[in-house]
Parts: sequence; structure tokens; C-alpha cells
Amino acid sequence: MKLRQLFLLSFTLLLVFCKKPKPEIGVITQKAMVVSAREEASKIGSDILKKGGNAFDAMVATELALAVAYPYAGNIGGGGFMIYRKNDGEIGALDYREKAPLAAHKDMYLDSLGNVIEGKSTIGAMAVGVPGTVAGVFEAHKKLGSLPIEEILQPVIDLAKHGVIVTKKQEARIKEYQPKFLEANNESIIFDKHWKENDTIKYAPLAETLTQIQKNGRDEFYKGETAKKLANFIQENGGIITEEDLAKYEAKWRTPITFQYDDLRIISMSPPSSGGVCLAQIMNAIESYDLDTYQHNSLKYIQVITEAERRAYADRSHFLGDPDFVNIPLDTLISKNYAKLRMNDFSFEKPTSSKDVSHGTIEMIESDETTHYSIVDQFGNAVSVTTTINGAYGSKLYCSELGFFLNNEMDDFSSKPGEPNMFGLVGAKANEISPEKRMLSSMTPTIVEKNGKLFMVVGTPGGSTIITSVLQTILNVHEFKMGMQEAVNQPRFHHQWLPDIIKMEPIGFGIKVKNKLEKLGYAIDETNSLVIGKVDAILVLPDGKLEGGADHRGDDTAVGF
Repeated sequence: MKLRQLFLLSFTLLLVFCKKPKPEIGVITQKAMVVSAREEASKIGSDILKKGGNAFDAMVATELALAVAYPYAGNIGGGGFMIYRKNDGEIGALDYREKAPLAAHKDMYLDSLGNVIEGKSTIGAMAVGVPGTVAGVFEAHKKLGSLPIEEILQPVIDLAKHGVIVTKKQEARIKEYQPKFLEANNESIIFDKHWKENDTIKYAPLAETLTQIQKNGRDEFYKGETAKKLANFIQENGGIITEEDLAKYEAKWRTPITFQYDDLRIISMSPPSSGGVCLAQIMNAIESYDLDTYQHNSLKYIQVITEAERRAYADRSHFLGDPDFVNIPLDTLISKNYAKLRMNDFSFEKPTSSKDVSHGTIEMIESDETTHYSIVDQFGNAVSVTTTINGAYGSKLYCSELGFFLNNEMDDFSSKPGEPNMFGLVGAKANEISPEKRMLSSMTPTIVEKNGKLFMVVGTPGGSTIITSVLQTILNVHEFKMGMQEAVNQPRFHHQWLPDIIKMEPIGFGIKVKNKLEKLGYAIDETNSLVIGKVDAILVLPDGKLEGGADHRGDDTAVGF
């Protein structure tokens, strides 16, 4: 009898421990939602929607609130991209990417021997591109907003005045980058102080800058007193941006990249972002494989995606740049036939070596520390926005008088064709530096339709890993029927052609799968990929409700009603 009871007890315990835990369900709301990197920004955006504002009003509020609450990547000293879908199905893309100054030239980061000068394109005033954020939010509001801009900006100004509570993750980030702040700045800045979790940082100079923008509009930043102060500050610190550079800056409307994957229509960002093109290439390349029959993150699943990524990133390096400066064979790159040709030499038996993968043959006449937010309003409009100052705290150069960090976006150009940038991405002539040119990006703000209706809003920071993180999140929902939060929580992997390694988050992948990959000849790196992406996404559920996916890898939060 005792033996039987022991057997039953063992069997019961086995069932308990083998039972798959229930997937986490994200915040669910009835009408509207904002998901961003900080709760304060999501709440301000959601409150604007509650007041009767639309997704584009909330975009302005959320973007500028992130400039206050999340200076690590949120900004008015950087730029970004917006994808939108209105409730009537109209879609569009806004490019407010930074630009190279008028005095920029293709060899500006090379020494007399033609070698890249270490740090010149990543830290300090020479790394700064002409900022586009303020122009971007005003342009979006001018075309699509509904509430007065003064009303939208007020809660952001109040947040800057009253201050933002430091989170545990923010405390660690500030501490990590303080040596770089000392290197980049001639004088002490607010972030030199030893900030701890639950401290409150007040941003009085930024509140004043935003107040002047509230009073005088976007021209305050590009032609007013703020522009004069900013240009002087950059030049005093050895940079080349002038008042003329600021005055000439304009955001630009673009045509989104659109393509079909099964019964989904993907709407993503066009060049100078490489996001939409690479996403299309990868998804076209994997569409013919029955991914849903493979186990999630299994050997075959990882192989197919890795090999498709390898080929897409090789093409990214060669063909993509600012479409106002280079001819890009878009139609070919995003065609299903081209993707099929690129995968012809793929075999499950062994990896394709990146040294054997060049760009595709076509006849012809991208930050790690970025931030993303997704919005769906009560009217059915959707906005997907990724914005950045490139590296963590950008160039680390902080204008104390105006209250914000400046980007180091110039590093996203090819300082020298064939040389990798700070994210290991190798560039070519299409992305070389030229005055007023926009640098290539990996930002991939994306909206997904299913059967003609809004289905998902998704995006992430993560430099070169942005594209692959967006890809895997979409596949988690579409191929493996996950909910939004469950899809966001999954471990992620990444391949970008060069270096020829599969980056993997160290938690979540089975040892057997990793061993099999290595046995086949794949190199795996878990050391520099503790976090791959911080996805913020919204899924429209079958009953019309919204589920937020806010990434626990950061302080990201979904707020709505």
C-alpha cells in the first residue's frame, strides 16, 4: 500500500511540475491603449485620448513625455519614424530622421591614413546629426491631430517641472554611463549626481524649453532663441551644426513598405529606414516554410529564420540608404521571387557561411538604445513610432541650458565602406556621409492588418536587432497563436550577416537546441545579448478589445481605458 501511495504521489508531482504554466496575459482595455517605455509617458498619452484626442495627439504627448521620463532614448535631440493607419484604412509614414549637417563630408571621421578615428562618430559634438523630433511631432499634429498643441504639451511640461521617479533599471543605467558623461561634457551635468531608485529628478530647463516651444511652435526649436542656443552650444563643444542646419530641417512624408504574409498585410517603414525592406525580405523568404509545424524556437525554426536574416542583412549593407540620395531597387528587394532566389542555396544540413554570402545580383541604374511606442485610439486609428538618439544617452553631450541630450546618429552612416559601426553593422557606399543626407536606420515601426482589419501595432528598440525582434513577435502571434504579452515575453535570437554569429538571449533556449546548432556549424553568442529588443505592442482581440504587450526587459507599461 505504501508503495502504491508513493507511486501516486510521485505521479502527481510529475504532473504538477510538467504542467505548462499559463501564459501571461497583458493589460486588456475596451477602447484605447498606449504602450511605451515608461508608465508616465503611457499615462500622459492615454489621458490625451480620454480628453477626446486622437492617436496623433497622443503621439505628440507620448513622444515628448518620453523625452522627459526616459532620457536614455526618449528625446527632443534625436529623431524617428512613424507609421500610421487611420480607421478608414488610410496608411502613411513620416520620416523625421536626423540629417547630416551642411559641413559634413564622407571622410570626416577618418585620419590622414584613411582609418576611422575611434569615438569621433559616437561621443561628443561631432557625432551629432541635425535633430528631427520636434519637427516630426508638429508635422504629424498639423496633418492629423485634433486637440490644440498647447493643451497636448501642458502635461509634458508639468511632468518635467514636478519630476520623474528613478526606477531601479534607470539607476543602473545612469551609473553605467557616468564616466562617458564626464568624457563628453566640459561642465558637470544633472546626471553626474548619484541618483538612486525612488529619487525624483526634476527637469526645469527642459520644462522651460518645452514652454517656449508651446508658445512659439516648432520654429522655436529650428529658428528661434532655442535654435540659437543649441547651435552655439554644439559649436562651443567642437561640433559643426549651425543655425542654418536647424532652419533648413523638415520632416518628410514617405510611402510605407507594404507586403503580404499569409493572410496578413504588413505595413512598415520605408528607407531611410531599412526596417520595412529587411522585414519584407525575411518574411518573403520564410513564407513557404511551414513554420507552424516546427516547435517554437526549435532547431529548424531557428535555422530558417537565421538564414533568411543573413541574406537580408547582406542586402541591407549594400543597397540601402537615403532614397533622396541613392537609387534603391525597392520593388525587387521586397518581391517574393527575389527572396526565393536568395534562399536557393539554403540547406538544413549546414549553415551558409556569411563570407560566401554577398548582396544579391540586382541591375541598378542602421541603434541599440532606441525607444518605441504603440497607440490605438477609441476611434480605431493606430500609430507605431520608433524614436532614438542612437546610443545610450546619444552622444552623451548634454545641453544643461536647454535640458536634453544630443544624438550620436552620425555613427549610423558608413564612416568608411566595409567598416562596422557601433552595432557591428557593415555599411557601403549607399550609406556614405553627405550634407543633408539622412543616415540609414534599423527602426521598424510596424502595423499589421488581418483580413483588411487592424490586427497588431508593434515595434522595438535594439539597434540592428530591431528588425528581427519585430519579426519574431509577429510570428509568435501569427504562427504560434500567442497572445500579445506572451509573444513579447518569448526569448529572442538574431543574425545580421556580419559578424557570422547567432545572438541569443541567455535565458529561454534549450541546451539541446544550442548543441545541435553548434554541431551543424553555427556560432552562438549569449554574452553580449542579455536583452534583445524591448517590444511594445498592441493586439486587437477577436472581440475588439485591446491587449498590450509591454516588455518586462525594461520599465515598459501599457495604459488605456
